[in-house]
Amino acid sequence: MQNAAYWRLRAAATSGRTAGGCVRGTEMKLYGTIALTRFTSVCLLRTHSNMRSPTLFSLIPFLRLAIASADHTWTFVQQGNSGIVPLELITLSPTLALMYDRPYANPLKLPDGESAWAGLWHFDTNTATPLKTVTNTFCAGGAFISNGTLVAVGGQPLDNLAGGGKAGDGTMGIRLFGPCTSKDGTGPGCTVIEDPKTMHLAVTRWYPTALRIPDGSLMVIGGSDILTTFNAADIAQNNIEFFPPRKGEAGKVRPIKFLNDTLPANLFPRSMILPSGHVLMIANNQSMIYDIETNKELQRLPELPNGVRIGVPFDGFAQLLPLSPPLYEPTVLACGGSNKPDTITLEEMSRNDVASTQCQRMTLTPAGIAAGWEVEHMPEPRLMPETVILPTGDVLIINGAHSGYSGYPSVSDAAVTNSNAANPATRGIMYRTSLPHGQRLTQTGIPTSSIPRMYHSAATFTAKGNVMVAASNPHPFVLTPPTNLSFPTEYRVEYLNPDFITHNSPRPVISHSPSKLAFNAQGTITVTIPKSLASGELQVSLMDMGYITHGWHANSRLVFLEHKLKGDQLTITAPPNGNIYPPGPAWIYVTADGVWSEGVQIMIGDGGNPPRPSQGVPAATNCL
Repeated sequence: MQNAAYWRLRAAATSGRTAGGCVRGTEMKLYGTIALTRFTSVCLLRTHSNMRSPTLFSLIPFLRLAIASADHTWTFVQQGNSGIVPLELITLSPTLALMYDRPYANPLKLPDGESAWAGLWHFDTNTATPLKTVTNTFCAGGAFISNGTLVAVGGQPLDNLAGGGKAGDGTMGIRLFGPCTSKDGTGPGCTVIEDPKTMHLAVTRWYPTALRIPDGSLMVIGGSDILTTFNAADIAQNNIEFFPPRKGEAGKVRPIKFLNDTLPANLFPRSMILPSGHVLMIANNQSMIYDIETNKELQRLPELPNGVRIGVPFDGFAQLLPLSPPLYEPTVLACGGSNKPDTITLEEMSRNDVASTQCQRMTLTPAGIAAGWEVEHMPEPRLMPETVILPTGDVLIINGAHSGYSGYPSVSDAAVTNSNAANPATRGIMYRTSLPHGQRLTQTGIPTSSIPRMYHSAATFTAKGNVMVAASNPHPFVLTPPTNLSFPTEYRVEYLNPDFITHNSPRPVISHSPSKLAFNAQGTITVTIPKSLASGELQVSLMDMGYITHGWHANSRLVFLEHKLKGDQLTITAPPNGNIYPPGPAWIYVTADGVWSEGVQIMIGDGGNPPRPSQGVPAATNCL
């Protein structure tokens, strides 16, 4: 597809729209009938002679973050039914989230009576409305691009499920949505735009990652031709492409050796933009840094310790931790997954194989890479977790299981529960980013849900400042109660509320903010800080909540902004360039003494169509 054709299609469809060393020990813990041997580690941080000494200014965000990490007491509230299984879930606006599913026999119906596999979730009413789609959205990737359009790429081959909707082959699909500016999700920009004949990927992709890059376009990474538990050389797409295509690359792909090296566990490669503009990729138990402009692998990083893998079907998570001025030094966190070998066969795999408790983080500076992964452990094992980064920079780990694997029922004893996993993880874990090693992981204040959220579950942060938790369906069909199986298809929606929302306690209020902010520019926010919070530290967070699917929150990002408060006027400074925050839509939250405001939307950059020319100013960084 040529760029001009894409923009003509988009314009026609949206016309009229308004604008170190480790000391290890062991600890035994029981999970149901499973005995878990938990490795405990005390890791010593090493420094490097060429490590840049932090300035006092660079330490301020971390001092503030440590203060803001006070534990909240959270509460689950069940509200509404999604009507489809939102295994792809994206917060669009204060009132709307977009949901994609497989064309099952879902209870949410289109006007013609056909079962829907896409819909809008309305936060104000806790109800769902259907969206018409052309191709099969199941197992797609996606991201926002620089003009605010949400793009979903790839998906499922042709399905013919009893009672399900009639969806076309989605493996080369490109689906456009928005910007949808109406509160109720109607009007221009609030429909899914597809034209498979003129707008499609260069190759078929199932389980791809879509990453917004510094020019505001998408890099589409990896995937497979067909449904599979393990990827394999004869079906794998061990390559990348761009949307819109780069000059001279229309219909072409770039082979990536790293993806070949990480077979067979390289689906949904965990990828993120670094402040250098380079790309970090994590798959299986390996990671590397890639230069988009030179099409070269810059460095292969140390393997994840102790044989842990986080790629499909050993699903763990990876999350870029908050970036803070002036150096924006990136640290990546990866947790959960499995330490089973990637040569294991389905016959050797069991739903009771215990997942990993391991977390590891690495700062991607020369000194940080030399020091290697810093290891610590969650209080319980976790497979298929969702991760929600909060405005404080802390990370909520939620959903998933204590044992097993991802994927439809296929392991040796899956028939017992019609699931590859068992022992649902119904209580979340908080990772307190700025606290010292050994103090970061806690379940204090985190409640237990009565709803198992297994394979195909989702969770997203919302504008209101709480967490929407939804979905679960380990079956290749709809299976709702009454049933004797442990993990039915789940349509119930929950919200996980912090105590200040539960009790309607005072919190910061943003009453005015700019709708757009250029890179390195200043803007003014009108904010009210309650007297009870005024003596606490202040943070301003710029956030991308991510495109959530299969435990991977692609493009999830938080940048702390420089700011100055005078009266109720809060002056903020945008990130210096698109390497720090790729141009596109964002959310701003103000946190006072650990209590955050509701979020407001803002466009970072000029809001133009990708690819955008370089915007802002160069920034000194200390990462590859």
